[in-house]
Amino acid sequence: MLRFIKQNLETISGVGIFPLISLLIFVSFFIIVLIRVRKMSKSNVSEISNYPLNDSINDENEFFQQHN
Repeated sequence: MLRFIKQNLETISGVGIFPLISLLIFVSFFIIVLIRVRKMSKSNVSEISNYPLNDSINDENEFFQQHN
């Protein structure tokens, strides 16, 4: 099965660029996420970090009402 796929891929010209493109997309996604996280305000981070600890649904409703 793998030999069949490998043989077909070798006949495509320029197929070697696809792994490079996928690596660039992967790395750029995580760089963008890192930049967004670093730019977040401390109050936003502390509020988001408390989400798993909040038991009441009212807190979530208040958050969505404030940000909409």
